[in-house]
Amino acid sequence: MPIITLTTDYGTSDHYVAAMKGVLLSLAPKATLVDVTHELPPAGLLPAAFLLSQLPATFPPGTVHLAAIDPTVGTKRAILAARSAGQFFVAPDNGLLTLVQQRWGLEGLTAIHPPPAGRRVSETFHGRDLMAPVAAELANRGRLEEVGFPTDRMELLDVPPAGERDGEFVGQVIHVDRFGNCTTNIPQERVRAMVARSPGLTVLAGDVRIGPPVKTYADVPPGSPLALVGSADLLEVAVNLGSAEKELSLKPGSPVALRYT
Repeated sequence: MPIITLTTDYGTSDHYVAAMKGVLLSLAPKATLVDVTHELPPAGLLPAAFLLSQLPATFPPGTVHLAAIDPTVGTKRAILAARSAGQFFVAPDNGLLTLVQQRWGLEGLTAIHPPPAGRRVSETFHGRDLMAPVAAELANRGRLEEVGFPTDRMELLDVPPAGERDGEFVGQVIHVDRFGNCTTNIPQERVRAMVARSPGLTVLAGDVRIGPPVKTYADVPPGSPLALVGSADLLEVAVNLGSAEKELSLKPGSPVALRYT
């Protein structure tokens, strides 16, 4: 059976998520719908981009990921569909696919066709009226060419890939979870290679200097900051039994660097 995931900033106190699911189940009645989250901050493009980049690692081929975080809904911005890691993504063209592209690459980038004449489309609810039908079509048939036309234009968020700069390996915080743990865009391969090269590795998170990466949160005393490779296979900054977001004043976009002492 096809799988369609849903990632939105709609919350669950209104009918919006149910309305999207109604369209999906009407057009793809055999689909299994999976809620990733509906509690993203309104217009939270970078947190959503991070979550989307995590999905291909655990979902089977053919899964369709529908993302409706759309602060410019109703404007002339495009709606995109694409294939990545054997799965499909449907999202507005506002940078949501930036980190999917950086981590997995995108194939068959497609701008969806305008709706047929006569179909009712709310200019404030493209998730229901435009994106959900496309996601259902991809779940049923899996053919990008049937939902739109090829394009080479895609908006990107200002998230430069982590890299070498002035003798350091520099990245930034791209996600803060409910515990206040701050995930960066520095990959585990780089962390482990630098640790293997020398034990004298320091993590700089904003204005805070942290020791070398550890394996678990409990490897430092309660209330102490730490760095480790988290479940996303990326460098994470945390505070044991605390919040790195609050106690280290970190947020998405805060710089994080690896430096040899």
